[in-house]
Amino acid sequence: MGKVISINISTEKGTIKKPVQMAEFIVDHGIKGDAHAKNWHRQISLLADESVDKMRNTAKDNAFSFLKPGVFAENITTEGIKLSTLPVGTRLIIGDSIQEVTQIGKECHKGCEIRNIVGDCIMPREGVFTKVIKSGIVKVNDLIEIVNDGGRNE
Repeated sequence: MGKVISINISTEKGTIKKPVQMAEFIVDHGIKGDAHAKNWHRQISLLADESVDKMRNTAKDNAFSFLKPGVFAENITTEGIKLSTLPVGTRLIIGDSIQEVTQIGKECHKGCEIRNIVGDCIMPREGVFTKVIKSGIVKVNDLIEIVNDGGRNE
């Protein structure tokens, strides 16, 4: 079982997301108040802190302290769950919400701010995207439970 260590939102696209203590996750939308929320397959982005650790271990000297939750534009920073190994279709209970994995990784933006500062970006390789299938409140320190694994063990 994993845990939410940060919830991150931004009110404008193209900016680093800022941590909040809790957020409302809405079916067919995403996080209330987040600039990237809309009815599409990438409503929520998740990134494991263990993935960010890989970046911390290889970061340029001036970038290490910059690598905090939300800097990769992830909505949820997690720990204790290997997100990038979950197959598409996996359902997760996160707080009061249920989410379904829709995509692993993404195409990297050219000229990405984080890549320019740090020298690399982990989100295109290990970021996970979900859609909200049951609305609910999610808080920092909520548990993340895998309720199915996309059909691997059914």
